[in-house]
Amino acid sequence: MFRRRPRRGQGQGRRLSTRILASQVAILAVTSVIGFVLFAWAQRAQLDREYEQRALSIAEVAAWDPQIRAGMADPAEGSLVQTAAERITAASKASYVVVIDLRGVRHSHPVAGLIGKRVAEPIVVLDGLGHVGIDQGATGRSANGKAPLRGPSGAIIGEVSVGIPENNVIGQLWRELPTFALYAGIALAVGCAASYALARRLKRSTFGLELEEIAGLLQDREAMLHGIREGVIAFDPRGNITVVNDEARRLLGIDAALGLKPKDVLPEGRLRDVLDGTLPGTDLTVLTDRYCLVVNRMPVGLRGRELGAVVTVRDRTEMVGLLRELDSVRGLTDALRAQQHEFTNRMHILAGLLDLGEHDAAFEYVMESAGAEAALTESVRQRVGNPMMVGLIVAKSTVAAERGVGITLSEESQLGEEPPHLRGLLTIVGNLLDNAVDAAVSGAAATAGGAMAGGAMAGSARVCLSLLETPSAITVRVADSGPGVAPENAEVIFEDGWSTRPDRGTARRGLGLALVKRLVQHHGGTITVSNGAEAEAGTGAETGAAAGAVFTVVLPLSGSVPDPAARTAHANPFELAASGGDRW
Repeated sequence: MFRRRPRRGQGQGRRLSTRILASQVAILAVTSVIGFVLFAWAQRAQLDREYEQRALSIAEVAAWDPQIRAGMADPAEGSLVQTAAERITAASKASYVVVIDLRGVRHSHPVAGLIGKRVAEPIVVLDGLGHVGIDQGATGRSANGKAPLRGPSGAIIGEVSVGIPENNVIGQLWRELPTFALYAGIALAVGCAASYALARRLKRSTFGLELEEIAGLLQDREAMLHGIREGVIAFDPRGNITVVNDEARRLLGIDAALGLKPKDVLPEGRLRDVLDGTLPGTDLTVLTDRYCLVVNRMPVGLRGRELGAVVTVRDRTEMVGLLRELDSVRGLTDALRAQQHEFTNRMHILAGLLDLGEHDAAFEYVMESAGAEAALTESVRQRVGNPMMVGLIVAKSTVAAERGVGITLSEESQLGEEPPHLRGLLTIVGNLLDNAVDAAVSGAAATAGGAMAGGAMAGSARVCLSLLETPSAITVRVADSGPGVAPENAEVIFEDGWSTRPDRGTARRGLGLALVKRLVQHHGGTITVSNGAEAEAGTGAETGAAAGAVFTVVLPLSGSVPDPAARTAHANPFELAASGGDRW
C-alpha cells in the first residue's frame, strides 16, 4: 500500500479531488459568465432587429393610412397628418411617427416645433423599399423603420419614419435575462456534478495519491529503474511491455519493446516462456548467447485489481562461472587429499619392506608406483596432441577415480595439436565428462544397493570418451554406465536449469548440458543423446554391462559439412573399452 508523503508548497493540505473540483468549477463559472454575457449581447442584437422590423411594420401601416395620404395630397388638410400620426403613435406605443415629404419637410413630429422643418438626413425610400436601423433622434435612441409614402397615383410622395424607444428593447431584454440565467445555472450545476464525479474517479484511478506524490513517485521510479544493476520489465494486464530499464535492454538484447509482447521481441525458447508466464517458478536460470540469468516473474495487484506483472533479471554469469570453478577446485582438492592419503599408505608400505630387508620388493614397488601416472599421461598423449586437452582429460580422470569411476579413452580417438574450436571443445568435453561421471556414480550406487565404496563401484562405474578429428568435422562421444535418459527427456535435458539431481555444493545443476548445446549451436554443430542399449542393438555388440546415456557432438570444420560416417561410427563406446581401450 502506498504511503502518503508530505509535500510543501502550493496546494498543501488539499486533496486531489478537491483541487480538481475547485479548478473545474472555476473554469465552468468563468465560461458560464462569458457565455451569459455573449448570449445577452446576441439577444440584444436580436431584439434590436425584431423592434426594427416592428417599427418598419408600423411605418408601412401608417404609409397606407387614408388620413395621412389625404393630408399629404391636399396641403389644406395638413393638420390631418399630425392627428393621424399621434393616433398611430399612441396605438403602437412607438416613440414617434414622422411623415416627411420628398423635400425633407416634416409634416408630423412629437415635437411640435419641428413640424415644417427639414430633416438633416436624405430621403432613403426613393428606391421603393423599406429601411431599418438605429436612430439617434430628438427623442433619443430608437429602433427605426422607414417606409415609402405613395400618392393616389402610386408615385412616392414622401416617407414615414417610425421609432420604438430603446427602453422597450432594454426592458424586453431584462425580462428574458432571468430565464437565461436559470439555464446557465442549471448547466453550471450539471457541470459541477460531472466534475465531482470525474474527480472521484480520478482519485480512485490514482489509488488516493495526490499530484505531488504522483510526481515524486515518477521521479523515484525513473531514478530507481535506470540506476539499479538489475533488469526490470513490467507488463500490463494484457501482457504488453510497459517498462524496460537500461539493464534489461542490455541483458536481453532488446531495444524498441514498449507496447509489444515478449513473442514480438524475443525468439521462441525458455527465456520467452519465463517472461510471459508460461513457465512458472522462482529464481529460474536462463542461458542466453552471452549471459547466465536468474529470472523471477511476480504478478502485481492492488486493492483487488490485477495490474499486470513485474519481471526481474539478474546477471549471474560471472558468479555461476566462479561457483563452478570453485566446485571444480574443491573436487581437485579432495582428489589431492585422497592422493596424499594414498601416497602416505605407499610410504608406509615402502618403509615396511625396507624394515624387513625386502630391498628388491621395495625397488619393484617404487618403480611400479612411479610409472603408473607417467604411463597414464603418455597413453593419452599418444591419441591427443593438444596439451590443454591432455591436461583436462588427466585431471578429470583423477577426480573420477577418487569417486570410483573409471574413464576410458577409445583406441580410435585422434585429435591434433591445434584442433579447431579448441576453447569450445574444452568446455564441451569437460561438461560432458562431469555429467557422465555423475551418472556413472548414480548407476553404480543403484546396482550396489546404495553401497558407495570406491572399490565396490570401480568395476561397474565407467565412462568412455571418444575424440575423432576428420577433415570435415570433430566428433566427441561420451558414454556412461548410468541409468540412461528416458525417451521423453531426450530434448528437455538440454534446457536451462533442467536436472534430475539436486545442487551439489556451490554448483548449480542444469547448466552444463544447456551450455554445451549453446556452444555446439554457436559453432554450427549438432548434439544428440541416446541410450547405450540402443547403440548396442544397432551394432550387435555385447558388452556384458548396463549401458547408460551416449552423448554425441559433431562440430563441422569451417566451410565443411559434418561427415555422416563420423556421426555413426562407434555406436557403443563401451565395446572399445572391453576390447582394450586405455583406462585410468
